[in-house]
Amino acid sequence: MKTTVSLIEKTPTPAACHIIFLNSDKTLSAEAKDFDKKLNGTLSTLHKNGSLTNKIGRSTVIPAIGSQNTRLVVVYAGKNSNTSIAEFRKLATSIASKLSSSSIDSANISLAGVSSCGLGFETLSRHMIEAIGDARYRVIQQPSPVDKQAKGKALNVRFLVNTKEQAKQTNLGCKSGLAISNGKDLARNLGDLPGNICTPSYLAKQARALGRDNDLKVDVLSEAEMKKLGMDSLLSVSRGSRQPAKLIVMHYRGAKSKTEQPHILVGKGLTFDAGGISIKPSAGMDEMKYDMCGAASVFGAMQAVAEMKLGINLIGIVPSSENLPDGDANKPGDIVKSMSGQTIEILNTDAEGRLILCDALTYSKRFKPKTVIDIATLTGAVIVALGSHASGVMGNDQDLINNIISAGETSQDRAWQLPLWDDYQKQLDSNFADIANVGGRAAGTITAGCFLSRFTEDLTWAHLDIAGTAWRSGGKQKGATGRAVPILTQYLIDRAN
Repeated sequence: MKTTVSLIEKTPTPAACHIIFLNSDKTLSAEAKDFDKKLNGTLSTLHKNGSLTNKIGRSTVIPAIGSQNTRLVVVYAGKNSNTSIAEFRKLATSIASKLSSSSIDSANISLAGVSSCGLGFETLSRHMIEAIGDARYRVIQQPSPVDKQAKGKALNVRFLVNTKEQAKQTNLGCKSGLAISNGKDLARNLGDLPGNICTPSYLAKQARALGRDNDLKVDVLSEAEMKKLGMDSLLSVSRGSRQPAKLIVMHYRGAKSKTEQPHILVGKGLTFDAGGISIKPSAGMDEMKYDMCGAASVFGAMQAVAEMKLGINLIGIVPSSENLPDGDANKPGDIVKSMSGQTIEILNTDAEGRLILCDALTYSKRFKPKTVIDIATLTGAVIVALGSHASGVMGNDQDLINNIISAGETSQDRAWQLPLWDDYQKQLDSNFADIANVGGRAAGTITAGCFLSRFTEDLTWAHLDIAGTAWRSGGKQKGATGRAVPILTQYLIDRAN
């Protein structure tokens, strides 16, 4: 997708599709009046009788306007100063679905009709670009090479605005929208890959490629190196697999001072999770290739931050493994020692994500970070609590949590806070170790957060459980969503600002 921004007063380059917005005000904009003349008053008539403005997001397609054979799409944007980000995103999604047609290779989108809806031009253009990116995403078919696959026509999007200041803000929105969209595409591509292709070693290879393309410093720790560091909890998970575990560390240095404290993202990278000895039911187990979507979101956020050249220092840490049953795999009742020195009783081998995350969180302390956010498809319980609409967030610093929730509202990749009270900690008591890796059925998402909190006492830390938001299940809709790239990227944009 290519984007440009132009002033409406200049004659716009013809496009296959021209989109204008109307609101409940019966007065047409100057641009709409121009189209109305070409339509012999049809547009004003439909507008006055309410046919075009009875539902936000409603669009009417009028074909063959003028000598250029341009399709006009008229969209109702709601009342003046009364359109929320959520409403505009739905509106943008509706438009994007029309633009995803392979027959459309160019579109002029006039933002004049939504200029008074209460949202800035940066927000409008950004969400429009993201919505178009979502609509145009296609799953990469395997095992054919990516460069051999059929691709749709490139789409040229031109935003039309009234003033130079609006153009400036729209350009900023395009820049961030494209970066986030590209980051989501990377996360979705990784998430949709099958487990026989996307292994821990494959993720490490992709991290190195990401580093070469974006000037990131990338380190990959082997199992032998992790063993020397005492990461026995992380290493215990890969014992049932023939694929060696990897600890991937990506460094982005965009702050003026290279020694400025970094923000750290830690992404769970279980490239396939069969549950180990506590094996999962077979139905739907194919979707356990998505258990590395936390890692994928870290990859996507790193790419987006590098593309925008944000003025921060950022480190992405990805502990990656497979969790399979085998004669050498973890068994219920086994006890392992974490890098922190705490011992863990493994009551359920399917609660393995926290076993790899706890050592990665301990490892992150060496970088003396400002903040640490871990992202994981950690518990099915969060789906019961929040469904697929919001990720669960908890942590040990309320300001950090508030900033994440705010970033979720801005990006429309929302999160909802769950309590991390000491009352829940006793569910993790063990007779034989410092801590058990599960706390029973009750409050499963919260006790998972409690487990991780035992390894973050001297960090400013938050945990995002994205098990309900990282992918869609079943049928033709099955596939990775690219979340939590938008919320993470927005959080980092806010820190850079």
